[in-house]
Amino acid sequence: MLKRVLKSSIIRSGFLLRSADPPRVQFSIGPQQKHGTFYEFRTYNIRPDQNAAFFRLTNEKIHLRTAHSELLGYWSVEYGGLNQAFHIWKYDSYAQRAAVRAALSQDPAWMSEYISKVLPMLTAQDNEVAYMVPWCDLQRPPQDGGVYELVSYQMRPGGPAVWGKAFQASVTSHDAPGYCHLVAVFHNEFGLLNRVHTLWWFQSADHRAESRRMSHTDARVVASVRDSVHFLDSQKNKLLLPCPFSPLK
Repeated sequence: MLKRVLKSSIIRSGFLLRSADPPRVQFSIGPQQKHGTFYEFRTYNIRPDQNAAFFRLTNEKIHLRTAHSELLGYWSVEYGGLNQAFHIWKYDSYAQRAAVRAALSQDPAWMSEYISKVLPMLTAQDNEVAYMVPWCDLQRPPQDGGVYELVSYQMRPGGPAVWGKAFQASVTSHDAPGYCHLVAVFHNEFGLLNRVHTLWWFQSADHRAESRRMSHTDARVVASVRDSVHFLDSQKNKLLLPCPFSPLK
């Protein structure tokens, strides 16, 4: 009798549950990636005694690599990581990346003139795959020269549905008044999840320091940071110097 009453109540309320039906859950995770373009972040740790030789060889031979796919930027790390190279590559799809990697392995000039010489110079390699966030387009610096800052934020689990609006407001509060020039914002797909990267440009390291001091006196910046920090677990940054061959200079 109790089972019939419960079943009747469920039907009247508009929900008919069957044990064989799989559960249906909808997640709202904010604006979606609208195309397949992604960016591979690569970080190379270089033997201290080989740092100069690594960048000299890369400067001479990078054309062998860029013949296969698009390089967004290539930097040496000045602060936040010693003896490191950081570079970003653009791909239209995972299939394209796989084809590029296969072609590189069969490229005799790339393998003999660069890879065979550079590998002994390295102590470690790391990579991440990231998408550019939907509300941000790539913005090139107003002039060549200067320095870049890569800030990496480890956000709390939940994705943009949880922290997206607050994070965007915090970034915009720094960019809109002109304290710094925002180049791009990326959201990890592979690597550490719930990780977001902002790439900024400054005229110099001193310009960055002065801009940071000014932004800390801006009530709008302070308020937006206060709102977004609740969703933050940790963050780190690196000051980057563009290499002569880097498209982003």
